[in-house]
Amino acid sequence: TFGLVLAIWYDEIARALKLIKDAKDTISYGKLSGAMGNLAHAPMEFEELTCVELGLKAAPASNQVIQRDRYAHVVSAIAVLASTCEKIAVAVRHYQRTEVYEAEEYFSPGQKGSSAMPHKRNPVLSENITGLCRVLRSYVTPALENVALWHERDISHSSVERFILPDMFITADFMLVRIKNLIANLVVYPENMMKNLNLTGGLVFSQRVLLQLPQRGISREDAYKIVQRNAMKVWADLQEGKKAIDEQGHSLFLQNLLNDEDLTKSLSKDEIKECFDYNYYTKNVDKIFARVFGK
Repeated sequence: TFGLVLAIWYDEIARALKLIKDAKDTISYGKLSGAMGNLAHAPMEFEELTCVELGLKAAPASNQVIQRDRYAHVVSAIAVLASTCEKIAVAVRHYQRTEVYEAEEYFSPGQKGSSAMPHKRNPVLSENITGLCRVLRSYVTPALENVALWHERDISHSSVERFILPDMFITADFMLVRIKNLIANLVVYPENMMKNLNLTGGLVFSQRVLLQLPQRGISREDAYKIVQRNAMKVWADLQEGKKAIDEQGHSLFLQNLLNDEDLTKSLSKDEIKECFDYNYYTKNVDKIFARVFGK
């Protein structure tokens, strides 16, 4: 269900949030331990008290700088968040394609899509988010390369950080505002979802039929052959222009199976029809929601 899709997004964003909180803890360290980190010039208590005043913890050990693995942790956490946001944006772009059209970005009155084709409603927000996420992920490599500094510390990391750190946070903030608005205003078309499920004339139920037959003593190899040959007939019928679903609501695949003598020796016609029930696939959705969102 589309609800399960959203549950996956929610769960993944929650993990990204946890990574960022962990990264905040990792980066919240300071040092006043001198150019070589040996506290030769001042008492250790001075460093500890100053860090507390700043809301930091004193780094257990340091040299001239706080070690850059901590910075790499922060950048990597935001890159993971960006990848999840791009995953959502790419999904929306796919749903909005004309031949899918199961969901789309909100398109306000008077908004322009393509400058050349007035009929288009481009997924401009999700395409923009995809690009921003590519930029955010690109900062991971220089952040990791900053970890290895020459002879306790050189300044090669400095020019990198002056660029990537402010840009990363500003870009991530902008990207998150955009994706929040994208999801909040997403337009969803459940009727088209059902239409797409029915496009293949019932073939979405092939696995369930396949799993039923071994329970009746038919080998899985023979069961596969029975189901596959009936499924291949459906593809041929669809190419010839036959309706995927007839006036009685029976799919092409169901009709083929009901007429297959090898199959009906093992499964009654009512049992075959029972395999074509969407409720079979949605029976545990509420339980999954409870596991993701809480009761």
